[in-house]
Amino acid sequence: MTLLIILSVLLAVVIIAVLAAALIKIRTDLEATSNDLATLAGALATVEAEHLRPLEPAVKAINAQFDVIVGALPGIATKAAIVAERRPA
Repeated sequence: MTLLIILSVLLAVVIIAVLAAALIKIRTDLEATSNDLATLAGALATVEAEHLRPLEPAVKAINAQFDVIVGALPGIATKAAIVAERRPA
């Protein structure tokens, strides 16, 4: 009976040790991932500042032109429908 208690306690100690080791490994991996993500965030901020922000005025100008074109499409469609109706079949 005493041997059974000793083996049960030993098994519990082994299980706790294995779980602790697994949690330590997970923590280490998460810290490494966090560092990698911080590096990536820094790189993305640099790309945005050096390459994307200078393009902003051009993008806004192009979008304004698209707004003009999209605004004109319903009128063009109406006129095209009138021409299509007048055309002989």
